Amino acid sequence: MIVQCFYERRAKNAGDTAGLHIGIFGRRNAGKSSFINAITGQQIAIVDATPGTTTDPVGKAMEIRGLGPVFIYDTAGIDDEGELGAKRVARTRDIIKRINLAVVITTYIGYNSSDDELIKELKESGKEVVVFFNKIDVEAKDEQKEKPLKEMSIPYFSLSCTSGNNIEEARQILIKIGSKITVENATIIGDLISSGDFVVLVVPVDLGAPKGRLILPQVQVIRDVLDNDAIPVVVKERELQFAMSKLSTKPALVITDSQVILKVAGDVPDDIKLSTFSILFSRLKGDLSEFVKGVKAIDSLKDGDKVLILEACTHHSQADDIGRVKIPRWIRQYTGKNIEFEVNAGPYVDKDLKQYKLAIACGGCMINRQEMLSRIADCRSAGVPITNYGIAISYVQGVLKRVIEPFREIDKDN
Repeated sequence: MIVQCFYERRAKNAGDTAGLHIGIFGRRNAGKSSFINAITGQQIAIVDATPGTTTDPVGKAMEIRGLGPVFIYDTAGIDDEGELGAKRVARTRDIIKRINLAVVITTYIGYNSSDDELIKELKESGKEVVVFFNKIDVEAKDEQKEKPLKEMSIPYFSLSCTSGNNIEEARQILIKIGSKITVENATIIGDLISSGDFVVLVVPVDLGAPKGRLILPQVQVIRDVLDNDAIPVVVKERELQFAMSKLSTKPALVITDSQVILKVAGDVPDDIKLSTFSILFSRLKGDLSEFVKGVKAIDSLKDGDKVLILEACTHHSQADDIGRVKIPRWIRQYTGKNIEFEVNAGPYVDKDLKQYKLAIACGGCMINRQEMLSRIADCRSAGVPITNYGIAISYVQGVLKRVIEPFREIDKDN
């Protein structure tokens, strides 16, 4: 039990954002939930003969032996019917944006054109795909049903979730495919610092900070500094100058909360590298170059234009909320324009992106890189520039060039 709890906890910490995200797809009653239970060795998903037992996508952080921490999504049948069924299918398709590996569960008797269309959609979205033919304990193998998969070069295998036949072989296939997938960068700032460096972290304690704790990006950066054998020095913005004066060695890097970037930029000498937590996470989770390019759209905003604030989590809004209050205020002050701001909070983006002149994404600490990249791709398809909280704040406060200076991948001249 202790080992299991440790694995569950480790999977929860790593699997939610940084681990491999696996989506289980297929028609109703193909055995998707049964597959999850069989591959994990636990009764995680509800199994019933009634079609449509799984409604909304269900996510679970797990540890799969040989693969490590993962996050598995059990989805509604792609062939669900009716008005409610169409909504379930839409949510299932939203899951495609979050995953790295797609597992399609089908049967030899049931395989049809809807399976073909689903597999093609998954491949076209750039996912790794594997197909498992379930129920081989009661169904005969049909090579004709395998032919489309051979033509699409999709790996496939047959098994039985009920009898357990070939389940271990299926696990080995997942391990082989999953181990080749690059999920996220291995480090947040490891390429910016060296062993023994001092890294100063400026951490304001405001209304948005949970009582008695630091926010997740701050905790993760502290751990990353330690993992790279460097020395974190954590201070509030009011103590920054005092702390810097006490250091016998010049810090290699100062990282600050974006909300106090202007003060910190004034307190940190120009010969010391400076950036923000939000910008570090825009690099870890998304595409830093795209965000830097997109922020320039602020200069083109006009009266009445709409800007979308893309929050990845559903936190309680504070009186001076960074995304809903401060960023809109700073951008209106910078442009002098009467700009409309709308918020999309949570894992699903339900807005028509084409109506916006700019999207501003949060740091994305509560979602994985695949989902952030999907949001960037959706904005690109809609012709909407996208940037990030920290980059937008630094831009309107006139310090963007300095806070992106540490990153080699950025073209500083554009």
